[in-house]
This record gives sequence, C-alpha cells and structure tokens, in this order.
Amino acid sequence: MTDTAAQGPDAMAHWIQTFVAAQAAELDAARNTQLAYARDLSDVAGWLADKGLHFATATQDDVTGYLIDCDNQGLSRATRARRLSSIRQLYRFAFEEGWRSDNPAIQIKGPGKSKSLPKTLTVDEVGRLMQAARDCEVDAVKNTCLMELLYATGMRVTELVSLPVSAARGDPRMLLVRGKGGKERLVPLSPPARAAVTAWLIDWDAAQEQRRTAGKPVSKYLFPTRGKIGHMTRQRFFFLIKELALTAGIPPADVTPHTMRHAFATHLLAGGADLRAIQIMLGHADVATTEIYTHVLDEALSALVLTHHPLARKPKPQ
Repeated sequence: MTDTAAQGPDAMAHWIQTFVAAQAAELDAARNTQLAYARDLSDVAGWLADKGLHFATATQDDVTGYLIDCDNQGLSRATRARRLSSIRQLYRFAFEEGWRSDNPAIQIKGPGKSKSLPKTLTVDEVGRLMQAARDCEVDAVKNTCLMELLYATGMRVTELVSLPVSAARGDPRMLLVRGKGGKERLVPLSPPARAAVTAWLIDWDAAQEQRRTAGKPVSKYLFPTRGKIGHMTRQRFFFLIKELALTAGIPPADVTPHTMRHAFATHLLAGGADLRAIQIMLGHADVATTEIYTHVLDEALSALVLTHHPLARKPKPQ
C-alpha cells in the first residue's frame, strides 16, 4: 500500500483530491461534476472517520452501512444512488492506482433513481415567459435573447450562460454548443432566436466598444459580466427566470432553466420530431435518457382523450 493510503482524515482528503483531479484531467469532467464528487466523498470520509475507518480498509458491509445511514437520514433515492456511484468511481480509481486490490462497492445494488416524469411547460406558458422577457424595463434585449436561445436549443443552463460570442456571429442557422465532457454538438436556431441574437449583438458590440475605448479587455462571452468567471452565472439566470415567471403569471416553482429544456424536447416530440434527432440536440449520450419524453407525451395525450373524447365523458344524470 502506498503512502496515499495511510490512515487518517487527511489521507482520505488526499484520496478525494487526487481522484477528482484525475477526473478533470482524464475525462474533462465539468466543474460542477468535480464539486459533486468532492461533496459526496467528503461525506463518506466523515462517516468512516467517525467509526475509525478509512477508504483503504472499508469493507462491503461498511459501505452498505453508510448507505443505510443515508436512508435513515431521509436522503432521496437519487441522492443515495449518486453517493454510491461516487464511491464506486473512487474505488475503481483506487484499484487502478494500486491503492486497493478490490472494489468493496461493486456488488452493492443501488436504490436506483425515481422514475418521476420531468416537469414541463405548455406552449402558451412558454409564450408568456417570452413576452415577459420582452417587457422587461431593464435588459429586455438581453433577456429576450437568453430565453429565445434556451427554448430554441434546449441547452443546459451552463451551456447557455457560457456561450462564446464567436458562436453567435454571422447570423448562424446552427449553433455550436460545447456540452458535458467537452463534447460539441450543433443545434438549429429558430427565426425568433436568430432575430433575438442579432438584436442583442448590436447592444453587445456597443458596450464592448466602450470598454475597448476605455482600455479595458473585451469579453469573449455572449453574456458577459464583471465577475471572476467573466459570464453570467447559473444562479443569476435561475433568479431571472423566476422573476419572469412571476411577471408571466406562472408559479415560480414550476419554472426553472431545466423546465425550459424539458419543454423544448416535449414540444418537439409533440410536433413530430424524431427521437434520435432530439437526443442529439439535447446532448444525451444514450437515447434511453431521451425516451422519458415519450412518457410525458403519452400522459398529455391520455389527458386529452379523457377530457375531449365523447365516450370518455361521464354520462349526465337522468
């Protein structure tokens, strides 16, 4: 066993740091994925340390005990499944590095993720959100561009806020998006989205010209800010979409950036789009992930039949 596997909380922290760094270097794991691994594994390390255990010596029973404790805490099935996945990934890495000769988590059956269907929005609700963006007293042009791009492409919020301005130049019919793991994909732009991008670039160019004149660096992002990362944060856009929901008369709890992504996919499928094409545009690695939208559509069609089909209506009392 190497020094890395020495006992003690500090050594476990070193395991986590080395594993996360390897994920970033070898698999180009997104920053949010790295942070998720670190949070999950730090919780595991704390639990093990309290019991005088260590990553290097934990058994299958120990890992099972940790998961049972997570269940007793009331953690969701999705959270417990993610924690187990993080443990498995750590131990697979430890095996490859020679820190362990086995993976004590490999045979443990996880709780699985819940099969709940994704929340989505109606076409009318999306239209009201777009109108709310156009009616903003401040940043209406930028907000309209953000919302039109989100609905037209189904991008993840991180992909949207970090778009380089170069991707939007030249009135493109297709937008190049860099997704999870650095994988790139092309998504088509609707006429309203292209118009919104064109309008925003006029404002963007004017603002950046002022910065250039003042001797300040010009941003490389389509939605720049003065913050450290240089572009709008995911959190700021989250709050923005909640504000737009309020203005549109839609419960804010029903509207998130991911809800818009679901709306994009569901509305495309309802319009007759091919499931494989939707998979590519969403950036799903497996079409099975995309297939959940067929269930959303099935529910909507069932409700339509039960509401409007004459034989489904309850007979009037005599």
